[in-house]
Amino acid sequence: MHFIDEARIEIAAGDGGNGSASMRREKFIPFGGPDGGDGGCGGSVYAIADCNINTLIDYRYLKKHQACNGEHGRGSDCYGKKGRGITLRMPVGTIITDGNTGRLIADLAQHNQHVLLAKGGSGGLGNLRFKSSTNRAPRQKTDGKPGERGLLKLELRILADVGLLGMPNAGKSTFIATVSSAKPKIASYPFTTLSPNLGVVRIGPEKSFIVADTPGLIRGAAEGAGLGHQFLRHLQRTRILLHLVDLMPFNNDIDPILEASAIVNELRKYDETLYHKPRWLVLNKIDMARKQEREFLAANFIKRFGWKGPVFQISSLTGAGCKNLCYAVYDHLRESSLAVCEQRTEKVVLHNA
Repeated sequence: MHFIDEARIEIAAGDGGNGSASMRREKFIPFGGPDGGDGGCGGSVYAIADCNINTLIDYRYLKKHQACNGEHGRGSDCYGKKGRGITLRMPVGTIITDGNTGRLIADLAQHNQHVLLAKGGSGGLGNLRFKSSTNRAPRQKTDGKPGERGLLKLELRILADVGLLGMPNAGKSTFIATVSSAKPKIASYPFTTLSPNLGVVRIGPEKSFIVADTPGLIRGAAEGAGLGHQFLRHLQRTRILLHLVDLMPFNNDIDPILEASAIVNELRKYDETLYHKPRWLVLNKIDMARKQEREFLAANFIKRFGWKGPVFQISSLTGAGCKNLCYAVYDHLRESSLAVCEQRTEKVVLHNA
């Protein structure tokens, strides 16, 4: 199945049925009076988040979604039947915006989250509604109102705790395959990863986190070059970024410092919030250097790069250093979660006081 993370669809709620202007006419009943029923309401369009769906491919090819109209009212006090609504099942993490104005309509961040997208039109009133002591034979009726319609933009942002950054062939896919059960495509040529991959890293009973591997970035990604810019939005939901750097590139003309700096510049151009997200430096492919050279290469890189944050040396291929990195990531995520809970508790206490 192809991974589709963007789609545009048209939705239309059902129109309400018209009211009926009918008079009761039966033998031996000369003053039957009005008996026109109301029209039924049109069906509405809803969206629901489903964790069993991981792509928007269903909405790439089926673009129009319309609920049923309400039935018209009839005589003999018959009310029109309400139109059947429709529910669109979407992946968790889908952001729904107005296709014309860009206004945020819903952010489906939780499983089974239910959102109204378009409300069905209300049904018209039959002449039975207008009966009174002074108006015993009303001929008035109202028509049903049209249902809401609109053009929607669906944008899927996968939910993950950790996002992987890096140039093509930095070892991101190998890393996620080593630390999780994910099976991404791995090859020696660039742009092997064409769509995001998710992996669950388990470091103990009930201790796990989710890692997202996105296509490699190149210079100009924020302006649309390469493939990575299409998936940078997925990193906006992550809580921490791991910047993987190929410390031993095959091509001697490639400078890891320039490659790493290009990634940082692309983050800043794309989104300042993403740029300021917690980011750790991960020096990959240390197995390709001699043991006595590793510390020198790492220290030289950190000094030239001017890095002040956490640094880890790993080998995605052999797994060296990966376990320590995963434990550190889990501890960071747990501490950040506790900090958020404490802040919420303080706000509740202050609000109640």
